[in-house]
Amino acid sequence: MAVVVTGAAGFIGAHLVRLLAARGHQVVTIDRRPAAPAAAGVHLVADLPDDHDSSVSDALRAAEAVFHLAGRAGVRDASADRARRRYRYNVLAAERVLGTVPAGVPVVVASSSSVYGGALHGGRLRPSAEADRLQPRGGYARSKVELERRCWQRAAAGGLVAVARPFTVAGQGQRPDMAIAQWLAAVRRGQPIRILGSPNRTRDVTDVADVAFALLRMAEGGVMGAVNLGSGVGHRLGDLAATVGAVVGQRPRLVIEPAGPAEPVATLADTRRCRRLLGFVPVTDLAALIARQVAAGPAPVGGPDAALAAAP
Repeated sequence: MAVVVTGAAGFIGAHLVRLLAARGHQVVTIDRRPAAPAAAGVHLVADLPDDHDSSVSDALRAAEAVFHLAGRAGVRDASADRARRRYRYNVLAAERVLGTVPAGVPVVVASSSSVYGGALHGGRLRPSAEADRLQPRGGYARSKVELERRCWQRAAAGGLVAVARPFTVAGQGQRPDMAIAQWLAAVRRGQPIRILGSPNRTRDVTDVADVAFALLRMAEGGVMGAVNLGSGVGHRLGDLAATVGAVVGQRPRLVIEPAGPAEPVATLADTRRCRRLLGFVPVTDLAALIARQVAAGPAPVGGPDAALAAAP
């Protein structure tokens, strides 16, 4: 199968490209970074919202499946022009891809679990289901809701599209701005781990290898609509920090700092649709996952502008 992966040099994108290549698919990768991801076939350097290079459009039109992972990452992005960049790379880039790929070609788009606004529903904790009303907190989550609206417009017009909503993805290659990567760096330097809000806050942590496999399953199975990619298990932030320390071999000191309004108390995936459509549910072994991340070393520093990276 001939496939295109946008945001291919990002965290999830690089794992997906390797998986696709290992399965024998012909892969065309698109990213703002000139360095081609490992195992890539043809690599195209493009700024999707503005770059209308015919080679990019030709690749999107010729593909048998497209994985659109490109986007402006970073829930806690504090840059002055973050709103413009989020709209540009999370919404306009998606419009370019969705408007170019033929209606009969499946497009799998990476959104984010942040569209739910957390797992507190009506004041009680329960898993977030795909049919729930979206309650995005902050500009990043709102830009992902706008991205999804473009996807549903494609679907309403008869186009094939599926939306993946990953929950706190972790593993080797995790971006340096993400929590576990930051915590590992802090422990190595002998610095405290910063926890926002409370160590009792919980996150549904998902192995990046499972996310890549799920994305492939979504395309192969002709899935339509939204699918949560999470384990359905919540982990306390304090336990996550303790696991980081245990893997590194140092007991971490915790510093509790105020959480911003975009930080939910808990996230938790309802996994029933994932199991029904994809035939499996991600299972996260925290110690093994963090050990792999330690063994791989830090991901290249570059921040959200370095590539159109997939959303956390």
